[in-house]
Amino acid sequence: MRNDMPAIPGTKSPPTGLRAPHARILAEITTGLTTGSDLDALLQRFLEPIVQLAGASAGAVRVLSEDGGQLLLVSSLGLPEGARGSERAVDSHCGHCGAAADRQVLVWGSELSPCLRHADGQMSGTGFLRMLAVPLQHRGRTLGVYNLFFDDQDEPTGEILGVLRSIGELIGLALNNARLEAENLRARLIHERQQMAADIHDSIAQTLTFVKMRLPLLEDAMVEHDDPRALKFLNDVREAVGDAHLRLREIVTECRTRIDPRGLAQALDGLALRFRQRSGIELAYTNSVARLDLPAEVETDVFHIAQEALANIERHSGARHSWLTFETAPRGFEIRIEDDGVGLAANDASGGAGSHFGIGIMSERAHRLGGELTVTRRPTGGTLVRLEFPALAGHGVAP
Repeated sequence: MRNDMPAIPGTKSPPTGLRAPHARILAEITTGLTTGSDLDALLQRFLEPIVQLAGASAGAVRVLSEDGGQLLLVSSLGLPEGARGSERAVDSHCGHCGAAADRQVLVWGSELSPCLRHADGQMSGTGFLRMLAVPLQHRGRTLGVYNLFFDDQDEPTGEILGVLRSIGELIGLALNNARLEAENLRARLIHERQQMAADIHDSIAQTLTFVKMRLPLLEDAMVEHDDPRALKFLNDVREAVGDAHLRLREIVTECRTRIDPRGLAQALDGLALRFRQRSGIELAYTNSVARLDLPAEVETDVFHIAQEALANIERHSGARHSWLTFETAPRGFEIRIEDDGVGLAANDASGGAGSHFGIGIMSERAHRLGGELTVTRRPTGGTLVRLEFPALAGHGVAP
């Protein structure tokens, strides 16, 4: 398609000294595009005042596809129904729209044959004689175009063209923000899926592997009518399946819920209360940094490390007493979770197969925090889990 259409000079800079109606429309569009969440609805809403401002008969907004090969119609006004369907996607270099996108200039012309061909005759009878194509840009990058159709030959004034160019830059900014938000959402979803996969692999998968290894032994004992061994292996399988079920419930619960919206301090308060009520194990809880100013993702990881450590005490330690301490440290902050139970098995500190302490999961969270996690035996018996993590620049203890 042709993209050598005439560009309109002198419209690169935003206009100054606008008339009140023009300035008001520009301000309304600015406010709407920067505060609204449904971009497609906003584009449709503001297309009408843009068409009225330009004195046009119809208009459309098109955005570049992910691969840059097509211009996709996202909103339109005054176009025939059939034309909207046939022009849903056009080549990104097509006609006036392609020229505006490729050269990043306003294009004003009367050669509408590319539009007529795409519309399969649906544009005939509309009376459109000329079209203006305006690029949607942000920091030198073209994200789409919007085009206006006119049923006369009169070119918009320089002031109007300046306003229309500024509107294109505002819409370009809004499109850029929307794409960034979509990319961030995709990244968060991928991260959460990877985290869930890691949780399942490091807990449930290991337990099921243990069950798989026990089943042949159980079968042999049953064939040999060795009831004591059979009962032992059966109890091993029953305990492991119960543990896998419990871990699965914890993973599902963690995916459904978030920590207390008031922050980490309140979340730890609630965690300590629930632990006492559920486990019957005495817990001494000390928090000397109750007022915090930490990013939400940091507080979430810290909370789940403490939650995992207390869950291990409840399930496996056989402890009578436990301690949860949160305080400042030379590097930033420190959380300690201790118990006076049976202590670590030989392979627990390394997080090997059969470990009930979820060291791998907690270590991954600590790594994301830029912190250090250690799991050791207490000198007087039991286990000590210590997390040290830094206070990020601009965050820490609230004033």
